[in-house]
Amino acid sequence: MRTALLQSSGRPGSSVENLKVLDEAAGRAAAAGAGLLAAPEMFLTGYAIGDDIGRLAEPADGEAADAIAEIACRRGLAIAYGYPEHAGDVVHNSAQLISADGTRLANYRKTHLFGCFERDHFTPGDETVVQAELDGLRVGLMICYDVEFPENVRAHALAGTDLLLVPTAQMHPFQFVAESVVPVRAFENQMYVAYVNRVGREGEFDFVGLSTLAGPDGVARTRAGRGEDLLLADVDPAFLAASREANPYLKDRRPGLYGSLV
Repeated sequence: MRTALLQSSGRPGSSVENLKVLDEAAGRAAAAGAGLLAAPEMFLTGYAIGDDIGRLAEPADGEAADAIAEIACRRGLAIAYGYPEHAGDVVHNSAQLISADGTRLANYRKTHLFGCFERDHFTPGDETVVQAELDGLRVGLMICYDVEFPENVRAHALAGTDLLLVPTAQMHPFQFVAESVVPVRAFENQMYVAYVNRVGREGEFDFVGLSTLAGPDGVARTRAGRGEDLLLADVDPAFLAASREANPYLKDRRPGLYGSLV
């Protein structure tokens, strides 16, 4: 499945403008043969928007979700995007996957919040593994800081995730996560990992870009620089199966030895 990564911060503070950016990117991705477009963490509204997070937050089935479902149908590809989710009396930092026919396939709430900014504005989720079936692949969702916990990604591996989508807002000076940690996570868990970042400065944060799609061999299939970009790379089920056969980490585990980890 050809996968497109939209490296962009959009227009922070304006869901309307960000939907326009997403629509334009979806058109370009579909024209290049992509079946899936992934956008960064909090793409719908912007990340460093302070108390506007609460004002712009929407439920998972809100107006923005309907608008993105319409884009997905019209452009003919699935879309994953980050947004602030209003749920009852709290707001989650969430990512949602919508299919090419407009069906909401999966909604994930970030489980590991990074820094005071996130802890002040969001409530963490409590479900580690969220997956959906898409074009013969088992696709999982995770957000930014979550991927830096090896237990999280291993849980996805044990649950059979083939492609892990990680919308992110990775900032300076932590670019080594995109450069080194993400390819290692892909290799040690024998999956594809799509890590799609914001770019440029928002408030106190300087987002580093460097979006990548890493394969189960630990090799980046594509990698962005520090500017806005639309990346394309293929997720190959046959290569994934062969790699898992050659690198049987999951088969060779000895869970009885790992009790101290939990």
